[in-house]
Amino acid sequence: MTGPLDGVLVVDLTRALAGPHAAMMLADLGARVIKVENPGSGDDTRGWGPPFVEPDGRGGGAGGNAARESTYFLSANKNKESITLDLKDDADKAVLTELLRRADVLMENFRPGTLARLGFGTDVLAELNPRLVTLAISGFGHDGPEGGRAGYDQIAQGEGGLMSLTGPGPEDPQRVGVPIGDLLAGMYGAYGVLAALMERERTGRGQVVRTSLLAAIVGVHAFQGTAWTVAGKVGSAQGNHHPSIAPYGLFRCQGGSVQLSCGSEGLWRKLCAEFGFDPDAPGLATNGERVGNRQQVIELLEGAFASIGPEDLLARLAAAGIPAGKVRTIDEVYGWDQTLSQGLLVDVDHETLGRLQLPGPPLRFFAPGPDGETETTRRDHAAPPVLGADGDAIRAWLAATQEDPAP
Repeated sequence: MTGPLDGVLVVDLTRALAGPHAAMMLADLGARVIKVENPGSGDDTRGWGPPFVEPDGRGGGAGGNAARESTYFLSANKNKESITLDLKDDADKAVLTELLRRADVLMENFRPGTLARLGFGTDVLAELNPRLVTLAISGFGHDGPEGGRAGYDQIAQGEGGLMSLTGPGPEDPQRVGVPIGDLLAGMYGAYGVLAALMERERTGRGQVVRTSLLAAIVGVHAFQGTAWTVAGKVGSAQGNHHPSIAPYGLFRCQGGSVQLSCGSEGLWRKLCAEFGFDPDAPGLATNGERVGNRQQVIELLEGAFASIGPEDLLARLAAAGIPAGKVRTIDEVYGWDQTLSQGLLVDVDHETLGRLQLPGPPLRFFAPGPDGETETTRRDHAAPPVLGADGDAIRAWLAATQEDPAP
């Protein structure tokens, strides 16, 4: 149960979040991921906090402590090994060269051109290892008039239009509450790597996969993108209500709120039957009319919900067959039995912090058989590595496999 990518070797030169997230996705699937970090400081995210965690389990403050770990770093680096290399040092570059000879995948998110200046341009890599698949993630693309711009998530969220679609209204753009541009670029990058590995099975050769924070954000514009490209309509922030479906959003009730979705006319009629509304009332009979009269729909529902508490309201909606839910805090999500049932919380043993719980991978695998399915999802996970923890072992492995560099 090591995972479907068992035997794939990934050299991870990335730092911060987009690249490390992509590499962790492959590591979660069983690939061997060797994370290359700067000596002394390591990945930038090792210093991003608070919160930090001390070896005794206490939360760390803003002061320095070499033994503490950033929870930010812990979020994107499980199931990896760590080696420190100075890529301006000839001896350390020789170690990286040997790693790349054996690798299936190289991941990097330097500014465009940086890797070439370090002596590892695409021509060098192709000669060194023709089967190598390289993932290169940038902020705004590797070419074009602004291809050299540094990529930071919130800037990319703004430049990519996402912030204009997020928030209570058009005059108050908001960032998404996680670095969604970084995460999406990592996800698209991992997806591209897997496609390139499959193509390598046919051609015997690797290739370069490129994506960016900008591309990833544009890639999830979905209906907001075609609203402009096809219909000429510029979307804007709608708060907690859907721009094309009504009712669909967050509704206040007695002492709280609930979310519900009427994604079909049948659901609208069920909702009306449960709460005594006329589904064919003027201005409400079709989804298009309800979208045009959204505020009237909100006032209608919230008036009916004003005397009903959240739990009772959710029970009535469930009984009526209306998709609905609550807004959970992060601690509630990780304490929810449904979250736990999906393997979304895993236990790991950290070298200095001891036993930790980390968010688990979002994929599960099952093998069909005559007696039903057998789950083959990877169960054992390794904690994110202490800086340079595996350097000696990796160097020893390189020395032992010098005659046969195949991974």
